[in-house]
Amino acid sequence: MPPCIAGTYNDMKKPACGKIIVESKIPFINGLLEPYFDVAYLAPEQVTPKAMADADALITRTRTRCDARLLDASPCRFIATATIGTDHIDLEYCRNRGITVANAPGCNAPAVAQYVLSAIAYQRQLRGLSGPLSEITLGVVGVGHVGSIVVQWARANGINVLCCDPPRAGSGDKSEEFVPLSRIAADCDVITFHTPMTVGGLYATYHLAGSDFFRSLKRKPLLINSARGPVFDTVALLQALDCGQVSDVVVDCWENEPDIDRRLLDRAIVATPHIAGYSFEGKKRATQMALDSVARFFGLPRIVIADSAPDGYPPAPSLETIFKSYSPERDTSALRSAPHSFEALRNNYAYRPEVR
Repeated sequence: MPPCIAGTYNDMKKPACGKIIVESKIPFINGLLEPYFDVAYLAPEQVTPKAMADADALITRTRTRCDARLLDASPCRFIATATIGTDHIDLEYCRNRGITVANAPGCNAPAVAQYVLSAIAYQRQLRGLSGPLSEITLGVVGVGHVGSIVVQWARANGINVLCCDPPRAGSGDKSEEFVPLSRIAADCDVITFHTPMTVGGLYATYHLAGSDFFRSLKRKPLLINSARGPVFDTVALLQALDCGQVSDVVVDCWENEPDIDRRLLDRAIVATPHIAGYSFEGKKRATQMALDSVARFFGLPRIVIADSAPDGYPPAPSLETIFKSYSPERDTSALRSAPHSFEALRNNYAYRPEVR
């Protein structure tokens, strides 16, 4: 589309690029878009059809459902989500309406990898597991931006890793030796999930970890969900814990957030309010990627946040170093103490530094 020109106004005295709604919990963005847009900062519950009625663009997170109900009467033509996932956006609807959607792939990947490896270290400490890391076989289900870092860091610590990624395997990708989920279930002591949440299609992940999967587990593994809540079937998971099919579980992403299952909260050794990716650097990357996508779509010069996040991540931090950089114990205690405050704990989370 033709570029907007900062400071140019039409007869209605509106900025040349029109109106943009920005979810108010997105950090590091205030004041940067005003030269180009009429900006409204709204809480997720305030992003309503009425609010979108005159909006040309939206910058959001996962708590705003972007679908026909929200957008049918809106002139919106661009949505940027400051998240990796897009399951809160009806992508088919947006395609049919001609609404461009941009996400932030990989923005918080090092932070989620930090969380996963720290959770493994925490279980070892909690259960008194002192054997060499080379005795652990880790299954990584979903080897994208996050999963790839988990694989790299785990292998650097001597952990055996099996990778499962049916979409990549199905595409003929030979960069990794991918194994089926059945092999993960049979051979792994720890299994961590890093998939998107998809309900239909060849590679559906809704309740991927369900009763059939739990029954097929051979080594009573630690399970970790820092992907999407509905990837785990909560009822089946509780039954698997009761039956001893699963030794321990780490849950950052829950079904039915923020109304999480209190039984699972009690059973999980690590239970956090969807903050695995909540690092300073990850949030800065996400906001910058959203701003970059806005600038590209509207033909603007690059809009840069202050003190942008460093590129890259350490190639081989030790498990000890990762655990020292973040322990999930305090965040677990906070959620156990106030499960009714899940959303507040998430929205007001003190971003942590990534491992360096």
